[in-house]
Amino acid sequence: MSFTAKDVAELREITGAGMMDCKKALVHTDGDREKAIEYLREIGVSIAAKKASRIASEGLIGGYTDDKTGVLAELNCETDFVANTDGFRALVAKAAKAVADNDPASTEAWLECKVDGMTLTELMNSETSKCGEKITARRFEKFALAGNGVEEIYLHNGGKIGVMLEVETDKPATDEVKTMAHDIAMHIAAFSPSYIYESEVPEEYVAKEKAILLAQAKNDPKNANKPDAILEKMLSGRLQKSLKEICLIEQPFAKDSSITVAQLVANVSKSAGMNIRLVRFVRLVMGEGLEKKTDNLAEEVAKMSGK
Repeated sequence: MSFTAKDVAELREITGAGMMDCKKALVHTDGDREKAIEYLREIGVSIAAKKASRIASEGLIGGYTDDKTGVLAELNCETDFVANTDGFRALVAKAAKAVADNDPASTEAWLECKVDGMTLTELMNSETSKCGEKITARRFEKFALAGNGVEEIYLHNGGKIGVMLEVETDKPATDEVKTMAHDIAMHIAAFSPSYIYESEVPEEYVAKEKAILLAQAKNDPKNANKPDAILEKMLSGRLQKSLKEICLIEQPFAKDSSITVAQLVANVSKSAGMNIRLVRFVRLVMGEGLEKKTDNLAEEVAKMSGK
């Protein structure tokens, strides 16, 4: 696989690594971006979080909950100005309610769901005629409880990040439990865990992380003469720390770092007199994975001059 200067620039944009490090990584991995990111980690290059400029479309994430049902829905538009209008916000709220009421199996089915006597497509077209921008229904997530518990929705920064958390209880959830669910949803928005429990982490992820840590150790001159068996024992603590960082239940609680999320749940379970279990969550970032439109300046000038 070959690569271009644009590929190097994009890898730098994604990782925050230096240009020469990015070029070296792409050469080493024959242009494979994902492997290049892993290689950068292996050689000890600090990888920055994916930059916001890679998140392209504007829009909002909306939510709906009635405790038993929870929905997150994302609609996209062309500008942040339109995303913050009352009309667009109302449309996003209706789009989320449409999922709760109709339980669509796909995005296509969602577009045909009716709200206030109109399909979602018709509502979107109506709003487009008012704001002058293309509006698209991108995705939705729905949770539903069979028994007692809470479906908590938290929208951060006006709907730029949406979190839905499902909590099961063996008795009707009290206000204390609902407050806990809200606080944990806020924590998820801030800390972005990948899993709830360590038991959920795929074996493939553990093996890959172990391989990366081992490669890092081998690249350290201090470990030059140490066999792999010794290095693996040395790295067990680092691997465990790495796993705890991505598991919600093991993270220090955002509002009180002296306890973990697991301890928070245990404390509330005891004071509320009921069993509490965090079941699942989803965290959506508006526009995540969508690329911004980029115009070639030379082409744009040529268009303007009629050439």
